[in-house]
Amino acid sequence: MGVEERREQLIGVALDLFSHRSPEDVSIDEIAEAAGISRPLVYHYFPGKQQLYEAALRRAADELSARFVEPHEGPLGARLLRVMERFFDFVDEHGPGFSALMRGGPVTGSKSRTGALIDGVRQAAHDQILAHLGVADPPPRLTLVVRSWISLAETTALLWLDGRQMPREELERQLVHDFAALAAVSAAYDETMADVLRRMLADEPENGMFAELVARLMELPQPV
Repeated sequence: MGVEERREQLIGVALDLFSHRSPEDVSIDEIAEAAGISRPLVYHYFPGKQQLYEAALRRAADELSARFVEPHEGPLGARLLRVMERFFDFVDEHGPGFSALMRGGPVTGSKSRTGALIDGVRQAAHDQILAHLGVADPPPRLTLVVRSWISLAETTALLWLDGRQMPREELERQLVHDFAALAAVSAAYDETMADVLRRMLADEPENGMFAELVARLMELPQPV
């Protein structure tokens, strides 16, 4: 293999191992064995485990950012649901790696670089949501809604990984409803956000995701 081809192979092997086990539990020897090469050859391409770990996280971050890319077609609620389905696919496939990425990385000296990676993912998600809303220069309340929702999605995914006690399909739908709820609360305080909410709901069908939230609320049992 050429140098770049071998590096890409090692990154892929490391990411696969880190996706199934905590990075602290994966050794260079295991990475070398999985790649079918010797331990010294791994060090020929990467100075140490930290550099390989960070390269694997960089690839994971790029892949996670890509999960938020969605065609601007159809109701917003349906688009957000597809994004959440892909997001949870990633979380499901890369559990320990996702946890390490979101929590800053376990390798000494890598936390600032890992933090920059996850900040890039958050920014990519933020920009995608604003693009779907058709807002180029978001007001402060909209930025708060979008940033809060992204943080909520991260926390929800991490809690789901810790035992998977709730069906992921329910959480995916709940997060879409959470976005609508956050926007609605903000709209109650700000006319600019009220306009954003009206645009969100304008193309929503009667059986759409946001309408489902209203229906669920209407079905809540009345207090005795």
